[in-house]
Formats: sequence, C-alpha cells, structure tokens
Amino acid sequence: MSYIKAGQDANGNDIKLHYTDQGTGQPVVLIHGWPQTHEAWNYQLGELPKHGLRVVAYTRRGFGNSTKPFEGYDYDTLADDLKAVLDELDLQNVTLVGFSMGGGEVARYMSRHGGARVAKVVFVSAVTPFLLKTDDNPDGVDKSVFEGMTEQMKDDRFGFLQAFGKDFYGVSTLSNPVSQAVLDWSFNMGSLGSQQATLGCAKAFAETDFRRDLETISVPALVIHGDDDKTVPIKNSGDRMNQHLKHATYVTYDGAPHGLFITEKDKLNRDLVEFATSGTVRSDENR
Repeated sequence: MSYIKAGQDANGNDIKLHYTDQGTGQPVVLIHGWPQTHEAWNYQLGELPKHGLRVVAYTRRGFGNSTKPFEGYDYDTLADDLKAVLDELDLQNVTLVGFSMGGGEVARYMSRHGGARVAKVVFVSAVTPFLLKTDDNPDGVDKSVFEGMTEQMKDDRFGFLQAFGKDFYGVSTLSNPVSQAVLDWSFNMGSLGSQQATLGCAKAFAETDFRRDLETISVPALVIHGDDDKTVPIKNSGDRMNQHLKHATYVTYDGAPHGLFITEKDKLNRDLVEFATSGTVRSDENR
C-alpha cells in the first residue's frame, strides 16, 4: 500500500493517508465522500487513466486504511491533508474533484491555500455551499436532521450505515438502481471508519459554511448534481452554487441519486474526462 504523511496527531504519531496513483498525463485528484474511502472511485479509477490522465485518489484520515487519529476532522485540517497530497506528489495544473463531503475540501483548500497547484475544480453531489439552516441561510437543512443522524450513529453506527446506503443510491421498494452487492461493498467501506471520524466528519459537513470559500475560486469550475438526491438535496446545494461560484458550469443528472459515481458512472466519467482535458462539457442535448 502507498501512503502520504499528513502531519502528526496530538501524541506526535505520523498521520498517513492511503492513496492510489494511476496513469500518466494531466493530473486529476479525486476526493471521496462520507463515510467511504477512495475505493468508492472504482469506476473512475478504471476509466479516466485511459484518456491521458494521471488519476490520484486518497482516503481521508479516519477512514479505510488511513491513520485514524482522535482529532482533526474539521475542514481546515482536511484541506491541509489535501495540500500534503498535492505537495508530496508535486502535482501541477490539477483538476480537483470533490464528491459530497469532498466538495467541502475542494472549497476550503482553494481559499485556505490560494488554489495552489490547481487548474480546475469539480463539485459532484457536493455539500457546498452551506447545508445548515441558520438565520442567514434560511434555505438550509434544519439542525434537527443532523442531530437525528448523530444520535442514530451513537446508538448503532452500523445499522445507520446500512439504512443510509439505500438512500445514498436511491434504492426503494420500486427502484433498485444498484445491486445488493454494491450496497454491501459501500457498507463495508463505511464500517472501516472510526467512530470518532464518522461523527466528526458528519458534524463538519453539516455545519461548515463554504460560501466565502467558493467566492475565492477563479479557475474553471464544474458543478454536477442529481435531481433525485435524497442525501444532499439539490435545492440545498447544487441549485445554490451559482450564487457563490457564478462562473461555474452547472450540470444536472435527471433522476440521479446521491451516489451517481456508480448509478451514472458512464455519464460522469465522460463529463470528468471532457472537463479535465478541455475545460468544457457537452450541452445536455449532446451528452
């Protein structure tokens, strides 16, 4: 396994991030969602390198085979971890792709580190611009929703993860867009996370305001969101991105759930390749 050092924990032990590095060419860095690992990008890691792209994906601290410190699950620290990846591999002119929680890392990295080494950004099913309902964010999600999630995870995290996976991929009595094997695979990834990381990251993506971070981004940007996303509803996220990232290209996937890296893998791969190589994506009628 390959690891990148990303600082130390409170006891002075090295924090190591598990990563994979595939292909050659223009670099693309994939940042996974909560509560998974970089293995979630299975179909992107298998396709993007075929198109002259070097694809790097790493697992966030606290999850999978990365180090699981007790602390450090705020977005400033997670953005610093991303910087460690880019610096260690000396990547330049990167296309940063953040899925769900990973979109927050993209936004915070761009403001906190001045967009160093980055040429383009992509937000896929992202938690940006700000999920929590507050006085100055009336279109957000009520705090009680996140409090309920936290209580369920404290009581039975594994039971929560199994139920969460069904909404994540849009599985219901009348709809089965993924197999039971995919649900099991996704659950297994989530179960490898530590309790502290799972709770800490949930708090971070629920409560972090990325609106000012987004307004610092000047590089080409692409926003992709499924209009049937039950996990990060499009009305609270994708539909609001252009308020703070006015130059972004916004693409919606009709009928797509949150986990569209699986359910819409061919379409997503096509759009990521096009954007990484040319900076544009085809119009809806030609996609």
